[in-house]
Amino acid sequence: MRRTNDGRRDALTVKQVENLLGLLEFFAKRKTPATLADVVAHFGWPRSSAFNILSTLIENGYLYEPQARSGYYPTPRWLQIASAFTEGEPIPDHLLQAVSKLAATTGETVCISAASGMFAVFLDVIESPASIRYAATPGKRVPIHATASGQALLSQLSEHDLGVLLRKVNYERYGENTPMSADEVIAQIEAGRRRGWFQSASHYSPDLGGVAVPFVEGHRIFAVTVAGPLYRVSDKAEQHAMLLNSLVGDSQEP
Repeated sequence: MRRTNDGRRDALTVKQVENLLGLLEFFAKRKTPATLADVVAHFGWPRSSAFNILSTLIENGYLYEPQARSGYYPTPRWLQIASAFTEGEPIPDHLLQAVSKLAATTGETVCISAASGMFAVFLDVIESPASIRYAATPGKRVPIHATASGQALLSQLSEHDLGVLLRKVNYERYGENTPMSADEVIAQIEAGRRRGWFQSASHYSPDLGGVAVPFVEGHRIFAVTVAGPLYRVSDKAEQHAMLLNSLVGDSQEP
């Protein structure tokens, strides 16, 4: 990311990145080729800007035309890059298997997350098949201090590192039970440690809740979370926590 002489972010550079990410998500949802006119109509971009983005991706082998004048579509090069990322830092197979069992047993959304600065970012998600569910996708970020996932991750930090991070938090209210100070977060983490699992109930998303446990393998720390609408999961928190500790704990490295 470029910066101007006075240290401010170059908004144009950031916008270009956002446009590229938006285009990728557009193709992922569309699942069919798109013409220049389709892209312009969808995003409202100037035709010249859309043409420049598409041309750059075509020239670098990231877009192609499946049929002449039928529109452009991403090439398998994206998959090769994504596969290389995954091979470099894979989620342990035994953890993925445990999450699959959890999702099938609970019928709720189950997520694997890791810390990313002030957030917990979802790395793998199995969504509940229920029509009303906790909706999440890989890449979704949630505040690390105000969620069960985040507090499970924070529980593995040293007292010093935890204190440093919590001093940087902007304590805004997301839900009726959002912790509004470092002391509240620490108290909730300590309660979770004593209990053996971490809980959120309208802490971040109103009317949504979940339970989480940390999973440590080597130098990597994950959190595994079972989440759903409060009316369905609040009375099952302890039951879900027992399943989490049983399935995830059994897959933990000794």
